[in-house]
Amino acid sequence: MRKVVQVVLIGGFVVLFAGFRANDKKWEKPFSRLDNEVRKNSRAYQTLGDATKSIGHRLTGSVNGEKAEEYAFKLLKSYGFTDVVYQPFEVEAWMRDTVTLSIAPGSSDNFRDVPVVSLAHSPVESNLQGQIVDVGNGLEEDFELMKEKVKGKVALANINLVGVTGKKNLHRSEKTALAIKYGARGVIMVNGAPGKILLTGTASVTGAIISIPAVCISNDSGNEVRKWIKEEGPLEAHIDMHNISKPIKARNVIATLKGKSDEKVIIGGHLDSWDLATGAIDNGIGSFAVMDIARTFKALKLKPERTIQFVLFMGEEQGLLGSKHFVSELKKSGSIDKIAYMMNLDMTNDPKGVNAFGREEMNEFFAGVGNAIHHVDETFKNETTNRAGLHSDHQPFMLEGVPIAGLSGHLDPGVLQCYHADCDDFSLVNKEQFENTVRIGSMYLYALANAENIAVKKLSDQKTRDFLISQGLKEELVIGQEWRWEQ
Repeated sequence: MRKVVQVVLIGGFVVLFAGFRANDKKWEKPFSRLDNEVRKNSRAYQTLGDATKSIGHRLTGSVNGEKAEEYAFKLLKSYGFTDVVYQPFEVEAWMRDTVTLSIAPGSSDNFRDVPVVSLAHSPVESNLQGQIVDVGNGLEEDFELMKEKVKGKVALANINLVGVTGKKNLHRSEKTALAIKYGARGVIMVNGAPGKILLTGTASVTGAIISIPAVCISNDSGNEVRKWIKEEGPLEAHIDMHNISKPIKARNVIATLKGKSDEKVIIGGHLDSWDLATGAIDNGIGSFAVMDIARTFKALKLKPERTIQFVLFMGEEQGLLGSKHFVSELKKSGSIDKIAYMMNLDMTNDPKGVNAFGREEMNEFFAGVGNAIHHVDETFKNETTNRAGLHSDHQPFMLEGVPIAGLSGHLDPGVLQCYHADCDDFSLVNKEQFENTVRIGSMYLYALANAENIAVKKLSDQKTRDFLISQGLKEELVIGQEWRWEQ
């Protein structure tokens, strides 16, 4: 008899209720072992603290990035893994140098300097002056409305959505792609975090150098610039930037826990960070959780049904470089069909449920697993989302039809304000919440690696296309030049 799953929407989350049957109860003993091991012996907080102090930022292609790769390799080895390998790749990579932004009324030479940071993959050299045109939230409808005015000008756009509800935001790189499409000569992004925080990140949908300079200013500066426009009329922006683009070598780090079959479950998180801070949240809490989950499985001498690969990706921030290479190698070897599931931890914190990434066939399975976790930890709420998204290392897998899972968690607003910013340091990490990620992640991974049957399989090319459309991702993938099907 099939279990009845009741799906209820509470506070924006789907909460899955299911009777605790014998089929779910089988998870209780191994989940308790995992829970106890993490609570007693987790090294996630200690190792992330050590890495942020001894390495600093983990920019791909930098000396620090190389140190981070070596740190992860040695750490996994120290946990008893004999099968730990580097997966090297070579790419053209971008690094910041200097940038200034000054703004003046159109009829004046009275330029005022505005604090600014370059967005990644901006040109190596750019020195331009142009009138600022405010395109609001920078969605295509905003650019379309201003298409006669934005050509040849410098577009000013919000990173977050402001003043609208019910609309889907675009990534900063997609807004930059639209600015280029509509003929802008430069783009100024306004950070959504309140105050004077500057945000970095890529402005390129492909990871290649873009044709116009893209910069970010703080929320305070954005408000000030818009006030100047109202009070003083059209403004001129002068952007002067110098950056570096050169071939670099980087390495994914992979530890394999051999299972009883060659079918694989991959759990990954990106090890790299931007260079403005130590990247403790983005993505120290994800990548170091992956490594502590690996430690936990090894400490308990677990022998899963499916082989598990623990992967630390490099180059995520510069365009999913490491995960794209990983998937490319799977396709070359013909082994991508062996991937049963991919779980991605990117800024995952204090999870209360799972994101099934649009695969509704998994609701019953995840409801049962969540119930079993709740029996081990009564604070676990089994709140679940079921919507696919882009812009992290799961994306290359998803575009090949591989089923994806993520954990639904929470970060305090004060922490989120430091996303890609110079305040993303270890002081933001909450030890208990961080170790909750390891505990809950270990349980979901165990279930995926040991389930007798998984309700979803890798999608065919046509079904992948249909799935992406059903998840509302086609527009973003077209803008990002990742849509390989006919439009």
